[in-house]
Amino acid sequence: MSVSRRREARLLDASENDLVGRSHRPGLDAVDDAGLSDLIRLLRERRDRARDVSRRQRREVRGKSAPSGAHPATDNSGTREKAALLAAAVKRVSKESERRRNARARSKTVSGARRALTLKQAAGYPHENRPPSRTAKNGMMSVPNETMAPSGALNQEGQEIAMRRGGGPR
Repeated sequence: MSVSRRREARLLDASENDLVGRSHRPGLDAVDDAGLSDLIRLLRERRDRARDVSRRQRREVRGKSAPSGAHPATDNSGTREKAALLAAAVKRVSKESERRRNARARSKTVSGARRALTLKQAAGYPHENRPPSRTAKNGMMSVPNETMAPSGALNQEGQEIAMRRGGGPR
């Protein structure tokens, strides 16, 4: 749900209103990367404080804790809305930070790929002297197996013993 600027000004104090105003689009574009991280940090601090106050007020309303101010809290809807506004601002600024980080990474990848392409083109084409097709010419060459004994001599070795045990030739 979008909240009007007038409602934001009513819920937030002057410094918080300035921070949230900088988190909206026209003001967000003017912030540099270092300022963006500072803005995120400040918004998170304010959001956490508003969230803690809202929780404390909710406990006071339920009677779970003693009142911390001059008057006991009767409702925490204002601080809850304030925390929600600050959380939305943190989300906007974090999203912008992530978008900028991805844009930097993308440009770095693209520039690296272009550099690799120029290096590859500068190296020339190493395969330009190859024939247009690779043929076997004379066909396959037989390769003798050196580990195998000639004429099956190893196979005959065990047969003599088997013939002696068996009682004679088969």
